[in-house]
Amino acid sequence: MNRLTAWIIGIWVALAGVAVAQSGPVVVELYTSQGCSSCPPADKLLGELAKRDDVIALSLHVDYWDYIGWKDVFASPQYTKRQHAYARAAGKRMVYTPQMVIEGQDHVVGTKPREVSRLIKSHAAAKSPVSLSVDRNGNQLTIKAQATGSPGKMVVQMVRFMDGQTVQIKRGENAGKALTYSNVVSEWKVLKEWDGKSPLTFTTGISGDDGCAIIIQKASHGPVLAAAKVR
Repeated sequence: MNRLTAWIIGIWVALAGVAVAQSGPVVVELYTSQGCSSCPPADKLLGELAKRDDVIALSLHVDYWDYIGWKDVFASPQYTKRQHAYARAAGKRMVYTPQMVIEGQDHVVGTKPREVSRLIKSHAAAKSPVSLSVDRNGNQLTIKAQATGSPGKMVVQMVRFMDGQTVQIKRGENAGKALTYSNVVSEWKVLKEWDGKSPLTFTTGISGDDGCAIIIQKASHGPVLAAAKVR
């Protein structure tokens, strides 16, 4: 490799790094259920997305299919409520599985990889009015955020998730299958409300081995404005 080629590659890598740093990871929420026969392909797709550094892929198991023969061991009414809130924000009445919500804005069937890829690419290229940094020191996180313009009321959220969870389904539409799930959400909580008028700095505790992400989102299930994985 000559010097010119090395220089061009170096500049390309540097620019790529800047682009990722500016846009941050794209948040993809999959609403899924172990009782839904259409969900395993979407669960697999989420598993692939979970391997990417530029995506925060989250699996939220809903409970409204539990009545058809198998109770989802990861399901929570909290995640069903969250999906319904997204539907209301979008002016829709119905919810379904598998559904992906990308950056809190775009709703797409979770078995459409090309559409999901297109939306992720689109959001990754968009600029956000909010910058976010998260530093971990042992069992403590320091969260800093700053906004430009007037984003309005926002919520700062902590999401905890489990990886590599395999479940043997004994009844229902997926009976007899051993299904593996990635980034299964175990906790989703609001840490703070923020109006963006002044820079935000605060600390919060963290414990356990579950994965963690911090997500800043417009209130009332609006767009995701910033997100960071906790290392």
